[in-house]
Amino acid sequence: MKDLDGLFTHFLRDIYYAEKQVLKALPKMARNADSEDLREAFESHLEETEQQVENLEKVFELLGLKPRGETCPAINGIIEEAKEIMDEAETGDARDAGMIACAQAVEHYEITRYGTLIAWAGTLGHDEAVSLLQENLGQEYEADRKLSDLGETTLNREAA
Repeated sequence: MKDLDGLFTHFLRDIYYAEKQVLKALPKMARNADSEDLREAFESHLEETEQQVENLEKVFELLGLKPRGETCPAINGIIEEAKEIMDEAETGDARDAGMIACAQAVEHYEITRYGTLIAWAGTLGHDEAVSLLQENLGQEYEADRKLSDLGETTLNREAA
C-alpha cells in the first residue's frame, strides 16, 4: 500500500472478501426471517450480490489481477453480530428488526468502500472499473433503502 494504486488493490480485495461473506450469510438470514417481505428482500439481494461479485471479478481482470479477497474484520464482526441476533432474539419480530440493523450495517460499509473505490478508480484512470463499481454502489443504496422502508413501515413497530 505504498501508493494509491496499492490502496485501491487492497480495498478491492477487501470488498471482494466482504461480498463473498455476504453471499454466505444471506441465505441463513433469509431462512431466519419471520417476515415474508424481509425474506424476499434478502433473497433478492443475494442475486444482486452474486452479480456484484461478478462485477468485482471483471475489475480484477481489467487490472490484470487474480480475484482474491483479503480478510475484512469489519464484515466478519457485523456478520457475527447478525448470527448472535438470529440465535438469541426471543421473538421473530425482534429477530427481524435486529437482522435489518445488521444488514444495513453491511450495506453502509459496502457503500463507503464502493464510494472510495470509485473515486480512486477515476483518479487512476480505470474508467471501465468505475462503471462496474458504480453499478454495485447503486444496488447497495437500493438495498439499504428497501431495508429502511421495511423497518420504518412495519417491522420495527411489530418488534416494539
